[in-house]
Amino acid sequence: MPKKIDPQVRERAVRLVLEHRSEYPSNARAVAAVARQEGVGAESLRRWVIQAEIDAGDRDGQTSEEHAEIKRLKAENRRLREDVAILKAATTFFAGELDSRNR
Repeated sequence: MPKKIDPQVRERAVRLVLEHRSEYPSNARAVAAVARQEGVGAESLRRWVIQAEIDAGDRDGQTSEEHAEIKRLKAENRRLREDVAILKAATTFFAGELDSRNR
């Protein structure tokens, strides 16, 4: 199970990379240095920086808000499908109970 990183540590690490990456020869080196300094995984930090750039509009992709909305809609869709399945089963059951041939 992956460990849960404190959101403040995450924000600080992303901010450090964005502010100091011009001091390094590449983004990868900036991410690696900040990841070591903050005690987080370099790959995790790299993904956080990319997502921060997407959220800021500096890069194409799905924003965090869009991702959360899609996740919420998928969960709602799943619940509605379950409700429809229950209602179909209930309809079948009660239709059989009301059928005069079964009496």
